[in-house]
Amino acid sequence: MKISVDLTLSPLQNDYETHVISFIKTLRASKFTVLENPLSTQIYGDFDALMPFLTEAIKTSFEGTDIAVLTMKIVKTDRSDYEPHF
Repeated sequence: MKISVDLTLSPLQNDYETHVISFIKTLRASKFTVLENPLSTQIYGDFDALMPFLTEAIKTSFEGTDIAVLTMKIVKTDRSDYEPHF
């Protein structure tokens, strides 16, 4: 099954940008489709392949920060081709 995942990483420390950039680079280096905007990053793929990848990427990111909040929304469909119609 195809899914779309919206992620927002918020490290609660002064050097937050370094951690956010590192996390996004990890997502970009994957085999999955990744789209970014100023507020979040979206990644698209097959559930069975994407979720283990995200688990490892999030764990690695969390290990490199003191305190972090990750907001994640999962939609059960591939929305990577979404275009607004207004």
